[in-house]
Amino acid sequence: PMDNHGNYIVTLGRVVRWLAEKAEAEGVDVFPGFPAVDLLQKDGRVIGVRTGDKGLDKNGEKKPNFEEGIDIHAKVTILGEGPRGTLSRMAINNFNLREGKNPQVFATGIKEIWEMPEGQVHKGRVIHTMAYPLKNDSFGGGFIYAMDGNRINIGWVVGLDYKDPFLDPHYEFQRFKSHPKIQKILEGGKMVEYGAKTIPEGGWFSVPKLSMPGCLLVGDSAGLLDAMKLKGVHLAMKSGMLAAEAAFEAIEKDDLSEESLSVYQKKVEASFIKKELWKSRYFKHGFKRGFFAGLLNGAIGTFTNGWSPFSGAKIKPGHQQMQTIEQYHGKGATEPERMKFDDKLTFGKLTNVYSAGTIHEEDSPSHLLVADTNICVDRCTEEYGNPCQRFCPASVYEWVKTEENPRGKLQINFTNCVHCKTCDIMDPYGVIQWVPPEGGGGPAWQNL
Repeated sequence: PMDNHGNYIVTLGRVVRWLAEKAEAEGVDVFPGFPAVDLLQKDGRVIGVRTGDKGLDKNGEKKPNFEEGIDIHAKVTILGEGPRGTLSRMAINNFNLREGKNPQVFATGIKEIWEMPEGQVHKGRVIHTMAYPLKNDSFGGGFIYAMDGNRINIGWVVGLDYKDPFLDPHYEFQRFKSHPKIQKILEGGKMVEYGAKTIPEGGWFSVPKLSMPGCLLVGDSAGLLDAMKLKGVHLAMKSGMLAAEAAFEAIEKDDLSEESLSVYQKKVEASFIKKELWKSRYFKHGFKRGFFAGLLNGAIGTFTNGWSPFSGAKIKPGHQQMQTIEQYHGKGATEPERMKFDDKLTFGKLTNVYSAGTIHEEDSPSHLLVADTNICVDRCTEEYGNPCQRFCPASVYEWVKTEENPRGKLQINFTNCVHCKTCDIMDPYGVIQWVPPEGGGGPAWQNL
């Protein structure tokens, strides 16, 4: 499954910008910086999207440069927002698209770009690793891509269904780089860019219904990613092509009914998308029994077109898998001591955030909403030790104690956010919600 011979290694940020130029040359309007915040519906069908207001202060009040969002109407709306998309969630919930499906499960991917000395990069080399330095009850691994321009892209992925409330994906990535073989690869280099994103890993049985009246789901918004290969870009591209064909056919014959758009689902199921995802449909099931059971399951599936002895494993949302401190470590346990970062090979979260080039207007509303902060104080502190401080790879969530408030309170440094959406997924109480930020702020994503 990890054979990459003959494939292209590309920088997705550059590809997307190049595609935007091609689209605009064909007369397509592209509006970056205007995030869609609401799904427009009428008479039981999607009729377009609403963009967010711009020019709001941190209290939600209008500033002198206030600009109201606009409604964009469309005959067919196609949602390709990446994983855990705001509008995609609305569509899935409003039209009950997940009925009879497994819940989606996610992983968080953390990535750095390194500039290396001339001649040290074996251009075209791809390395995938598994497990180290995780425990047996967690799923994850690393990846290293040798790019042109003397660059190395190195990253780490951990499944967001881990049990240990003290696990910190960013910290595990720094430990991964500390392995002697990885150190040697990065020797003499300099980290220049950083980013993170979540990855939908549930497989075919977690893919929701892909069409609804007036709207289609594509790419990561639809959960179209092969967890066994850790690849989804090709599936996103193909689903976009098929959605375009289905929308064009529906518009051309002036039939925008749900039945007419449902041809998209049939196109996906007849394409290589289903063929590939079907072969890995039970890939994650085996890892419910630990790392070695997962490896065995993956090997069996490779030679049986996806059949698995673990097919009966019940899949639950990842955040429900996290155990309390007492359950996992025992009563009175405290967070283990962490290694010190040297800012040469290993980095703290704030150093990495700086390298992400993320920008959010300080005087704007927080786009990270906590439904009930009392849970953070009254329950989470004792039960889980406020794991948002750890699962966020950007130091957005900080627990602040003062003389006046010795129990502490949650401080949200939303301007650090790199838009990975881990918090929206992994919070054990499900009270954190990520929404599109005002003004389209976010990470630079230059070469990631």
